[in-house]
Amino acid sequence: MNPEKASPHARVLCLLLLSALAACQQVPVREPACAPCPKCPIAEPTRPPAAAKPLQAAQWADLPGWQADQVGAAWPAFLLSCRALATRATAWKRVCAEAQALAAQDNTAVRAFFETNFTPYAATQPDGKTEGLITGYYEPLLKGSRTPGKHGKFPVYGVPDDLLTIDLGEVLPELKHMRLRGRLSGNKVIPYHARRDIEENTAPRLGTPLLWVEDQIELFFLQIQGSGRVKLPDGSLVRLGYADQNGHPYQSIGRVLIERGELALSEASMQGIQAWARANPGKVQEVLNLNPSYVFFRELPSSDDGPLGALGVPLTAERSLAIDPRHIPLGAPVFLATTQPNSSRALNRLMLAQDTGGAIKGVVRADLFWGFGAKAGEQAGRMKQPGQMWVLLPKEMTP
Repeated sequence: MNPEKASPHARVLCLLLLSALAACQQVPVREPACAPCPKCPIAEPTRPPAAAKPLQAAQWADLPGWQADQVGAAWPAFLLSCRALATRATAWKRVCAEAQALAAQDNTAVRAFFETNFTPYAATQPDGKTEGLITGYYEPLLKGSRTPGKHGKFPVYGVPDDLLTIDLGEVLPELKHMRLRGRLSGNKVIPYHARRDIEENTAPRLGTPLLWVEDQIELFFLQIQGSGRVKLPDGSLVRLGYADQNGHPYQSIGRVLIERGELALSEASMQGIQAWARANPGKVQEVLNLNPSYVFFRELPSSDDGPLGALGVPLTAERSLAIDPRHIPLGAPVFLATTQPNSSRALNRLMLAQDTGGAIKGVVRADLFWGFGAKAGEQAGRMKQPGQMWVLLPKEMTP
């Protein structure tokens, strides 16, 4: 049969089928709804660890050598601290009054006094470390004169009359122990003259020098020590004490000489720098100028006592410390654990925080006062040791 010739019934059936197919609509397949996307974790910003408290409570057993130290040797220095401490908080008044009444002052009695009345606190860096740098200083003897000439070529200046010192703690209590120094230019306060200007005599209002000394590098180290004595041609001694400074930050010339290859690290002591200066007189002024800080002095009455520290009491050789008063209270007893200069031999000793210093910054940082003269200078110049400190506070006082 020819497929092109179909019966009428067949054609009708085909048309009906085609119509049905054309009318059919394919039902769309519904995609399953997406499950909610899981929340992506949001990374918290990394926060630096909280800084450690600068003074952390400790036990007496934590203090190495506490039982062995001749603590009675520190007792006179503690009584000197009490001159200033007794005017402060009630807790200090109490312990200082009890100290005055202490009958026996031997090592056993003094140790018992501190253990009964004080709590030790470990000085701690912000990163939690308890070790820091311990250096030394002393009271030097220089040769000089009241007038310039053979016995004195380098001037020792008092405080210039145009130097302004602003105690920032009087403006904001949180800036206690911070001072701003400068001079007026019109109605503005600008930085005071740096060392270069002062030593080249281009600072116009320095005034008449207090004294003139023979040696330039010894004058530089007198400024670092903060006090000293000058022997005049007639044999008399003039005592000089720290009065103020120009406000510029201290820069270590020892570090400069190391970086320049002029000195090895092991040679960068006070004695090493002095030897370098005498071997290189033509380079001295340029190197000194790299430390813009400059100290001014005042003449003090002659005395056999130690020099006056920042607390206002005489310093005691090998029992007084210079500290950073932002972290350690001036006048407080401090137990120091370090080593002898250029040695691993222990130096564990009860000290008194009676002084400050321009280079003494930080919680675990101190300068040990070695005393007067050349022998003390030998010790101080070589003292650059790691150490730990415990501040002793009256039991009713918290840091």
